[in-house]
Amino acid sequence: MSPRLPNDAERTLYREVLAQGGLVLLREAMEQDPDATLRLVELGLLVRHDTDRSLTAVNPRTVGARLSAELRGAAGRKLDQAEHAAGQLDALAHAYDSAPRHAARRSEVQHVATHQQIRHRIMQIEAEMHEETLAAQPGGARPTRFMRQALLRDRHFLAAGVVLRTLYQPGAEAHRPTVSYAAAATRAGERFRVLDEPFQRMLIFDRKTAVIPAAADDSTAAFIEDPAVVALLVERFERDWARAERVDWQALAGRPRESGVPPELTELLAAGLTQKAIASRLALSERTVAAHIARLREHHGAATLVQLGWLMRESAR
Repeated sequence: MSPRLPNDAERTLYREVLAQGGLVLLREAMEQDPDATLRLVELGLLVRHDTDRSLTAVNPRTVGARLSAELRGAAGRKLDQAEHAAGQLDALAHAYDSAPRHAARRSEVQHVATHQQIRHRIMQIEAEMHEETLAAQPGGARPTRFMRQALLRDRHFLAAGVVLRTLYQPGAEAHRPTVSYAAAATRAGERFRVLDEPFQRMLIFDRKTAVIPAAADDSTAAFIEDPAVVALLVERFERDWARAERVDWQALAGRPRESGVPPELTELLAAGLTQKAIASRLALSERTVAAHIARLREHHGAATLVQLGWLMRESAR
């Protein structure tokens, strides 16, 4: 069955959400048109915040690209639809670009106030992210109320081949919920390290957008898109990452240690296949295979791909 594109009622509701800054309460949208609300959430045009039961409008181009990919994987009779699926959302994409924003997007540095608006903006960025997230999270224990939703989100990104790396401070190792979360995320392929030094809180998406605190109490965030500044923050993260220590989160949580990489991929790597050949054999993108190989290198402490292949062959004997 082909994915259905938004009907007139759903398009109207989407535009009304954009007119309110792209963020509305779930209750308000359901009161206006429950069927259209649920369908927009199902399509991914609206993303739900479980913490405050609100909805964020995301870029229709992202949804259009996903629908196109689904259609291309269907039978030959659907190929023509696949070529035009993204284009059919052009009108909504234009509405998205023209909608008012709580933070102006003309500047390369945007200051966003209130936790709700910060989450709203981050979710919009994540909806368009497809390569990597770098996170520096000082302070030890993580907020437990967000962990379940964060783990579901992380698994979704990892399954799509997105690389996730996170820095913690040593206090995280003494907080059982944080250890359990890190162990579960590590099993899915995320990588964590611990740095026993002060460092700044930040998020970096696809090495294009960085988010840092703009106030001492983290009540305001600066969203930075200036390439030079983002490159500097990436360099700082990589410097800290290189000095940080690996932690066996599985052992701390009392679980078996796993790499989070499909066993068939490790078998092909041990057999000496190239990244491109593995991607072709498993019907995966080369980017997804590269992300899995990076996790294996982290898991086994391999400095190079050649060393990793040797370790894989040794473990297969």
